[in-house]
Amino acid sequence: MKKIVLNYGLLAGSVLGGAILISMLFGSDGKMDMKTGEWIGYISMIVALSSIFFGVRAYRDKESGGVISFGKAFQVGILISLVASVIYVAVWMLYVNFGGGGDFMEQYYQYSVEQLKQSGKSAADIEREILQMEQFKEMYKSPLVQIGITFLEIFPVGLIISLLSAVLLKKGSGKGTQGAQVLDA
Repeated sequence: MKKIVLNYGLLAGSVLGGAILISMLFGSDGKMDMKTGEWIGYISMIVALSSIFFGVRAYRDKESGGVISFGKAFQVGILISLVASVIYVAVWMLYVNFGGGGDFMEQYYQYSVEQLKQSGKSAADIEREILQMEQFKEMYKSPLVQIGITFLEIFPVGLIISLLSAVLLKKGSGKGTQGAQVLDA
């Protein structure tokens, strides 16, 4: 199991790290706006973490004799997600603290304020949300907060994909077993 978890986790983490590198290359000089960066981030998360499905299937078919319980499938998926999430957090921390992304939070703050002003909300609501953003910006100066927030960006997506993969790929050994036999092609 360890080899599959590491291989598929490293694959997912590499894709996620690559997305951060693309953002670094094109985002820092204004070639990519914040909205585009968000979409690239969301898409790369889904694409990268699809490796969870393939990792669980590989474990089921290669190491478990074609049989896997929901619990074991979920465990494999979560472990792959953890490996990918740790890589994602590490690359992000390097980018923000050493790779030219030190002004990310200020850029994000400015983007959020502009979005608020265009939202049509009342002046009081805008002021309240700006105050919350300023508090968040101050909190984000802490590396522990950066790590926690970055982990919480990616890991829940991995959790959901792990659950879906476990449901789709579970396969028992007896009659009447439910599972994703259709996906075995």
